[in-house]
Amino acid sequence: MAKKSIKSLLVVVLSIFTLLFSSSVFANETPQKEGESTGSHEEAAFDPAKLIMEHIMDAHEFHFFSIGETHVSIPLPVILYSPQKGLSVFSYGKFHHGHEVYNGYKSEEGKIVAVNEAGEHDASIQVYDFSLTRNVVQLFLALALLVWLMVGVANKYKKNGAKTAPSGFQNAVEPVITFVRDEVGKPNLGHAYEKYMPYLLTVFFFILINNIIGLIPGTANVTGNIAFTVVLGVISFFVIVFSTNKHFWAHIFNPPVPFAVKFILVPVEFIGIFTKPFALIVRLFANMVAGHIIITCFIMLIFIFGAMSKVAGIGFAPVSLAFTVFIYFIEILVAFIQAFIFTNLTAVFIGQSMEGAHHEEAHH
Repeated sequence: MAKKSIKSLLVVVLSIFTLLFSSSVFANETPQKEGESTGSHEEAAFDPAKLIMEHIMDAHEFHFFSIGETHVSIPLPVILYSPQKGLSVFSYGKFHHGHEVYNGYKSEEGKIVAVNEAGEHDASIQVYDFSLTRNVVQLFLALALLVWLMVGVANKYKKNGAKTAPSGFQNAVEPVITFVRDEVGKPNLGHAYEKYMPYLLTVFFFILINNIIGLIPGTANVTGNIAFTVVLGVISFFVIVFSTNKHFWAHIFNPPVPFAVKFILVPVEFIGIFTKPFALIVRLFANMVAGHIIITCFIMLIFIFGAMSKVAGIGFAPVSLAFTVFIYFIEILVAFIQAFIFTNLTAVFIGQSMEGAHHEEAHH
């Protein structure tokens, strides 16, 4: 078992190493002389790092695949405001995937900038981008899906009552709700768990839905966006802070340690208030980004070997696809695990902020 784990680790390390240093492999073409034309953009070196970043970063369109010069994508609305040029609203498709200028704007590596008459970037024109990017659109879709599913389940309970056996999607959701209540809420929050269950369940299902949707090819990895995890972390931070009591703050600013040690422990405890939500933010972001990068790396290896030799590309394709499918199923499991970990740690931190109240309650 250990040998298999070591072999898998070596494969991943080798893949990442090949990915990062592949540019030197494809730079074996004859140097271009001054004034000599390249003839076609097909001779340009394959840049897997750029493609990976395009996959995990936000964009103004849902791009599914490309065949030659044909791009299958869904362009999204572009909403721009410039003090010099006013308000502009149009479709991102007007840029033709960044190859054309439209209405005095163009797209440079996913960022929309103002241009002059020559089509060059004009830094003197300030542009405020309020566009509906794919992360924003998918976030709204996930929210609508969450509300639709949960309202449907709630209506079934209202109609049939709690004593009637659940059916359909209600039958799948009820064990999850019970699990979060019994394994997350009650152990960490005690008798106060009912007060926080709406928030904990909302966070769990919202993260889970976004994780699952992000695994569909062509969609956005919303939970792999640091802005998304920061917002969730900040909300949890305020929930934790507003759940504190005098015992919590007394432990922070007057810990039961020798007086000389307080000068060291008090700053550490105070910083700990902010490191808890920071841990929530980084953990979810890093895990969801890492999975998508690994999947994309295995796909890119086909093109990397194919650029060196067509036979090598075709021969390595089954191996790469096998690893991709394996990691893909692992990512489905990770989607559930990360939703649980974020929810569980939030409950743990809330429970720690009410620790003094728990002791008083147990004493009475």
